[in-house]
Amino acid sequence: MKKILKNTNLLVLMLFAFMSCSDFEEININPTAANKDQVQIEYFINSSIGGAQQNPHISERIFVLYWNDAGRMTRVGTLSEGSANDGWSSDYYNGYVSSWLRNINAGIKIADEQIASGNFREHTPNLKQVARIWRAYIMSEMTDNFGPIPINGFEGVNPVYSDVKDVYYYMLQELDEATNALDLTVSNPDDALKKLDPAYEYDFKKWQKYGNSLRMRLAMRLSEVDPAKAQAEFESAVSNDFITEATDNFSVKETAGWSDYTGVITREWWDHEVSATLNNLMIGLGGVTSQSLLSADKHGYIKPANYMGLKFDDHFTSMTNDPSAGFFFDGLHNKIDPRAYDLFKIPGDFSDPEFNSYPSWNSNASTTKRSLVDASDNIVKEIESAFTWNAYPGGNWGDKGSKNKVYGFTGTLPRLANKYRNNSNSRIFFASWESHFLIAEAAVRGWAVPMTGQVAYEQGIAQSFAYNGVASHLTNYLTSQDYSRVGTSVSWSHTTEPSSSVLVTYLDGYSNLPGTMNLKYPDNTIYKNGAVKNDLLTKIITQKFIAQTPWLPLETWNDHRRLGLPFFENPAVEKPLTDMPQLTNGNFMTNRIDFYGQRLKYPSNFSSNIPGGYQQAVGKLGGPDTVFTPLWWAQQN
Repeated sequence: MKKILKNTNLLVLMLFAFMSCSDFEEININPTAANKDQVQIEYFINSSIGGAQQNPHISERIFVLYWNDAGRMTRVGTLSEGSANDGWSSDYYNGYVSSWLRNINAGIKIADEQIASGNFREHTPNLKQVARIWRAYIMSEMTDNFGPIPINGFEGVNPVYSDVKDVYYYMLQELDEATNALDLTVSNPDDALKKLDPAYEYDFKKWQKYGNSLRMRLAMRLSEVDPAKAQAEFESAVSNDFITEATDNFSVKETAGWSDYTGVITREWWDHEVSATLNNLMIGLGGVTSQSLLSADKHGYIKPANYMGLKFDDHFTSMTNDPSAGFFFDGLHNKIDPRAYDLFKIPGDFSDPEFNSYPSWNSNASTTKRSLVDASDNIVKEIESAFTWNAYPGGNWGDKGSKNKVYGFTGTLPRLANKYRNNSNSRIFFASWESHFLIAEAAVRGWAVPMTGQVAYEQGIAQSFAYNGVASHLTNYLTSQDYSRVGTSVSWSHTTEPSSSVLVTYLDGYSNLPGTMNLKYPDNTIYKNGAVKNDLLTKIITQKFIAQTPWLPLETWNDHRRLGLPFFENPAVEKPLTDMPQLTNGNFMTNRIDFYGQRLKYPSNFSSNIPGGYQQAVGKLGGPDTVFTPLWWAQQN
């Protein structure tokens, strides 16, 4: 029996001794040069999962500045406006190359050699399968961000960069083989081994469920470009055990401080305000009244149905297809998805224990009164934002933005609840609701699944409601035929399309004179040419988007790249966007796939350090190395 290290810190020092390089050429180094009598596979798995959880340096750049923005969970202005930062991408790519994937491959290599020698422990074969399942996730994250990556890296030979199709086929095969190879009859791991698995404590049955669920996710990714393969892989995976309950969710506990396990959305300098995308999906959705969701002291702030707010033509952008553009909502919406008030907190509601007061070094979070000014900086209007609910599109607001001291300021915006910001939560990588929304989509596509689409859809919503603590509103919500701000309802059986517009009221923000207008539901022209707003697939992806908030912005970005769903508003173009010149003041009412970042560019040190590998990767990308080149599976019709 090999000696098992008892001190993880010692392992870290050893890993750095032979895995300290971060340059791209290090992809060719054999990672098993350390003494194999001193290392075991579980330490490599632990290190890889910890790294992918993302320390604050990586998470700020990748999870927040890239994924949260591209996945439209908050407003940042990077990929959503065609912008990427070479330094951030390099940090992520090099961290992936030099740590997460290197570690998991090293562990698999060591396990293979131990098994081949006959000198291995009871759990080693299962640990190898766990490592293969986790490696598939890490690879999926990497290929979904950049595109072509090596399948055969870290094997002591020059890697070949595989196209995205080959990477996906490889990952799906790995998940199939690894989940089936897990031996569920072995004894339970001891406490020392359990502590090295931050997700499941080496409950191999749960790892098997996760592997099958991940296979379902990756199979569905191919639905638009390779439907036969997608269906075959999905039906095979869903015929086995998958994640169906919250107790089986793949999640990792956060810790305070600055480590791999620090919360990914805990840094104080980011507001994490509700995005315009998410807000438009939630307003009116489900027919649940704010009066039934909020305490009596807040009822006076609730506005009538079909009220748009205060209209400010000179201070709020109108050059976007955001249906809420041009307005400041001076209260709380009459009806809203019940999860809204759990996820995000009302500005000025300081008595709510979940109100987040970041940043702690100033009073920005508690400053709710802001001004609109003229070109000479004279105050035109003072606006009180306490107990109001607004979300704004990104982009260039031009002169309107420079005169608006409201729309970009912390204290004026609903922001993510404290429980997601204070390192007390568990980051979710895969949840039971996703399994059910995937099954609902598969059912709509006519694939063989273990339940009807409606049952799966409603179960996914129920599990999301339970997670957000609003299950008491579920029954009424599921039968609602009320349309959201983008024209989608909840009820599975209600697929009637909304009328093209709805009559709404408003107040002129400058004169307080009342007015009416016909609010047009936006046309999502990259999904069925904009003719459909309330079909079953739109309902499913809408609910999936809300449920994935705030943990899985990469998946909401993936769904939008794959399907064009849900509706993403275009950034404002009061002035041209430097990184997205194709979006203009003449076409901003139309959606196009090149109005959204589709991927990350490869870091510059890749092309300079390994020019041959870079040319090979780009040659298999299917387009130039820009943020606007869609990945293979994201080629939308």
